[in-house]
Amino acid sequence: MAYRTPKKLSAPHGLTRTLLKSIMFTATAVITLVTISPAAEPPVAPSSVIRMNAPVIEVPVSVSMPRIAETSTIDKKFVGLAFISTTSTFADSYTTLFARQNWLAGKKGVCNAEVDSAFLYGTHPTVGRAYAVASAKSAGAILMAYYLRRHHSKFWSLPLVTNSMVSLGGVTQNMIMCN
Repeated sequence: MAYRTPKKLSAPHGLTRTLLKSIMFTATAVITLVTISPAAEPPVAPSSVIRMNAPVIEVPVSVSMPRIAETSTIDKKFVGLAFISTTSTFADSYTTLFARQNWLAGKKGVCNAEVDSAFLYGTHPTVGRAYAVASAKSAGAILMAYYLRRHHSKFWSLPLVTNSMVSLGGVTQNMIMCN
């Protein structure tokens, strides 16, 4: 008795198998070529040859380091970005509570359960949990930005801007779907 698999199941499996084979072949080829390629030394440059007749003189060189202007870690820009990040995060948590209100009211056809961030808020988020999540997200973004700013990273505002963008995306989705 011959068993046949349906075409729907065999096509993706064959495609996956082909893709995995090509990835494994490529990885094996790269590893093989890297390990067997001989390491060559750089060519001898004319400047690297020491002349026998040239006198060896050590010349003192004075190196001056540019001074970094010490600015305050917490300034108007930092406080402004932290405020925007925190308010957008709390707005996201507030609008997430619309799902719980719809669920308690027994509304059908609108969102009555948290779907996107159920791992954070739960399926039917409570007020305390929603604001605890907002507090943790805000504090984490502010602390990361403070740490980066303190260590003179030019990307110090990235945690605050990212938190704001993600939270404002959540606010927009909650207002469209749940209101």
